[in-house]
Amino acid sequence: MKNLFLQQSYNDSWEDYERSLNKSSYIKWDYVILTSSNEEQAQTYREQIEFRLKNGLLPDSAHYAVLPDPDGKRVGSGGATFNVLRYIAEREQEAGCGENPFKDRRILVIHSGGDSKRVPQYSAIGKLFSPVPRELPDGRGSTLFDEFMIGMSGVPSRIKEGMLVLSGDVLLLFNPLQIDALFDGAAAISIKENVETGKDHGVFLNDGNDYVGQFLHKQSEEHLREVGAVNDQGCVDLDTGAVLFDCNLMMSLFSLISTDGKIDKEKFDTFVSEEARISFYGDFLYPLAKDSTLESYYEQAAEGVINDTLTACRTKIWDVVHDYSMKLICLSPAEFIHFGTTRELRQLVTSDVNDYGFLSWSKKVMSTGAEENDSFAAHNAYIGHAAVIGDNCYIENSYVLGESVIGSGAVVSNLHLRNCRVPENTVWHGLTLKNGKYVIRVYGVQDNPKDRLKNGGRFSGISIAEFMEKNSLEYSQLWDDDEDYLWFAKLYPVCDTREQAAEMAEIICRMTDGTASENDINAWKNSERESLYSSFNSADVLKDLAFEHELESRILANRFTRKLSDNVYYEDALKVFGRRGITEDICSELMADAENSSEDLKIRIYYALSRFMKKNKIKFDGKPYDYFESKCFNEILELIYNDAVKNLPDSDNYRITTDEVSVQLPVRVNWGGGWTDTPPHCNEKGGVVLNTAIKLKGIYPVQVCVKKLDKLYIEFESQDVGVKGSAETVAEIQDCYNPYDPFALHKAALIACGIVPQKGSAELKDILKRIGGGIYISTQVVGVPKGSGLGTSSILSAACVKALMTFLGQDTDNSRISEIVLGMEQIMSTGGGWQDQVGGLTTGIKFIRSKPGVHQSLDVEHIKLSEETQKELQDRFALIYTGQRRLARNLLRDVVGNYIGARPESVSALDKMASLAALMKFELERGNVDAFAKLLDQHWELSKQLDAGSTNTCIDQIFMSCDDLICGKIISGAGGGGFLQVILKKGVTKQQLRERIKELFQDSGVDVWDCELLF
Repeated sequence: MKNLFLQQSYNDSWEDYERSLNKSSYIKWDYVILTSSNEEQAQTYREQIEFRLKNGLLPDSAHYAVLPDPDGKRVGSGGATFNVLRYIAEREQEAGCGENPFKDRRILVIHSGGDSKRVPQYSAIGKLFSPVPRELPDGRGSTLFDEFMIGMSGVPSRIKEGMLVLSGDVLLLFNPLQIDALFDGAAAISIKENVETGKDHGVFLNDGNDYVGQFLHKQSEEHLREVGAVNDQGCVDLDTGAVLFDCNLMMSLFSLISTDGKIDKEKFDTFVSEEARISFYGDFLYPLAKDSTLESYYEQAAEGVINDTLTACRTKIWDVVHDYSMKLICLSPAEFIHFGTTRELRQLVTSDVNDYGFLSWSKKVMSTGAEENDSFAAHNAYIGHAAVIGDNCYIENSYVLGESVIGSGAVVSNLHLRNCRVPENTVWHGLTLKNGKYVIRVYGVQDNPKDRLKNGGRFSGISIAEFMEKNSLEYSQLWDDDEDYLWFAKLYPVCDTREQAAEMAEIICRMTDGTASENDINAWKNSERESLYSSFNSADVLKDLAFEHELESRILANRFTRKLSDNVYYEDALKVFGRRGITEDICSELMADAENSSEDLKIRIYYALSRFMKKNKIKFDGKPYDYFESKCFNEILELIYNDAVKNLPDSDNYRITTDEVSVQLPVRVNWGGGWTDTPPHCNEKGGVVLNTAIKLKGIYPVQVCVKKLDKLYIEFESQDVGVKGSAETVAEIQDCYNPYDPFALHKAALIACGIVPQKGSAELKDILKRIGGGIYISTQVVGVPKGSGLGTSSILSAACVKALMTFLGQDTDNSRISEIVLGMEQIMSTGGGWQDQVGGLTTGIKFIRSKPGVHQSLDVEHIKLSEETQKELQDRFALIYTGQRRLARNLLRDVVGNYIGARPESVSALDKMASLAALMKFELERGNVDAFAKLLDQHWELSKQLDAGSTNTCIDQIFMSCDDLICGKIISGAGGGGFLQVILKKGVTKQQLRERIKELFQDSGVDVWDCELLF
């Protein structure tokens, strides 16, 4: 029940957080202030906050500030709190606030200025931004800071004013609805925790009226039981570090550092000093406990040392705060998670994490590689496929590549490792220094950097003394003074590269296990070295933060491309980026992925990028969305084009064998499987198409004539357009890419047939002289409107190829002609599939199939129907012209794009279309025209599912007008205009259909055309 409550509370907090981002009326924090140990750490915090604000991950109405301890001195958490009060007061006073600058202000303060000695990997970047093993609902890995901002989003609405102070290394799980903010002075937020945990932390003693009677810090279990702090369930009221101050108490504290409401520098410097080093918890909270006395207050442990300055400060603090009370707000059910030592951290993320599965915590967060291996934990980690990771390891913000071996129980942080060996139960933590060099800090998971040489302190599984003895080290080689803490030991060589730092880390490991060679030890002795302390202070944290973000971008890009390669719909795949979407950095990673990917994945990356950019109206590197869209479709064209070029005919034996060749071909109507023949679908899955050839108004509409010329040049004519032209150079013919050139098709046919080289220089006269004369090519499409959907452009290409090959004495079968035409269309960059030319090259109903592959080899089966079925189909089949010209290219891009993007409706429709083509063949062969008609209807519905642009108001109206006369319908070609196909009900004549159409559409161009199916 507790877990269910906390799970729902967690979900509630997320909803509060999203409201704080999206609703201007939602009550939010006025101030969010972080404290830090120094300016470098503060700058890191600011970068982290700025990153979140930029990506819409924090409410932008709050004022965010990061305040380092003044002048680089350690002033204690209490001194840092005085500094917060100063900052807010001065800012509010500048804005013209009243006498109390804290009135009506909701303030969140997170104390996060510690050195993190017990978890050194977070010293530089700050424990506040250390990872939490949870992937947030918006797709990013969480940190303590994110959990604070999410979990505390509901608190502002529970308080009228005041300041909530949190400890930066404690994660609280509770429901803000339980907070009763009616108090005078202060309120301590406590949770019930077992006494075993309580004795190692602070405990509040309830005075019996829900106020703090005593503040008990790290007391024995015996003492806690003796004073009555332990209840019947063996639990205590744990000090969580979360405390609320009202504005009056804040003003009283502010009076200690101000005079007449203005900051008094002398007072401020007294209370905010390294000498006093006032503690928020020991010096502010203790006097608020009801049973506290001034004498016992003087004896309380200090953050620094007890001295006259601290005692004088305590006297004044007592005077202004002791008259206030501290209410005890006990939250239950609740959870307290302390991020304490390295060992505790490793245990939390590798084993204890399973206890928090109800909070969506997991071992693998924002990581890629070895996902199926649940024996170790990873956060923002990129694991190579050959790396070996031991049990109970924790890898964060790191690449582990090559044949790296990470021993059991090891911790790897902020590193780029390749072919390295990290011993078990060892921490390797990398830092970039301000001088651009690198160190890897090596220590044992169990090590306590506060341990000293003289007290038997340990380092990486052995005593520090033993480490020195094994390697013949002198004291002066590790310490400059008598502060012989592990924290200050100069152990870590400064290196020029990450690779060198990893080599030195391995040497340190050999020095601890006794396998170091003399060369190893000398290399270590002769190096410039840093300690845990000095390296943290010399760290270029912003550079390491940039590394972390770059790694995150790399991981997100990898996860995204893996989803695309698994045919996940691109819109669903985009969810891996969460609220931030694709950033400039992620785009760069995706472009790099695309360059190194297979063609099928490459086009999907480009397409998904273009859709995201179009939707969000953004550019990357100054490039608009259609740049990436064009790259996608150009990749497809280039793939098919390269295959086509490889298979261009060899023209060595070309000779003109006749003076004139005329070719007349029918057009085609598509019945089943349309679109499955289009790249890249046909290349990836193969194509299946059923179509047939037809005459229009008693003629073969596609007509090409090729003649021999005496002069050595090429003459073009496009009779249906009424234009003529000529070419006397190869370069003129090679320029065949202009879609507005009336002779682009003629030129492409000459190249595709191998008569003129596609690239390079040559003399046209020499080519023509070799084959025996000049060439005249005339084309026309008779009586067929532009954009008819009857495949005229591809069939015209086929007619050109057939005529030219015959003219040159080549016995070329239809299959080879189809291949040449496919290459020809790639040369012209028109795209499209292969069904049109196959449908029009011969008469009859064709069932055409291809297998997956770049090169499409076609299996063409001519369907044989009984004479009875042929007559019935001829009588019942009709073509209706819509009066509209279709725009095939736009539809082509939409349909192909939806397939590339793995739109579920499109993928499903294409799969079903292929099956319908086979079923249509089956029903026609057994003479069931009615069943065939129903299948046409189904195909038409799939066409609309594939792309809504297949139909429009006019097309819908035409079908509706004759719905009672027909039992099957489909559109010709891509749709959006051109011809419609219908199967009439038995007994209905084409004349009846024509009269119905004319009755409604009169002279608008919509009409039933005479056509003949060619069996």
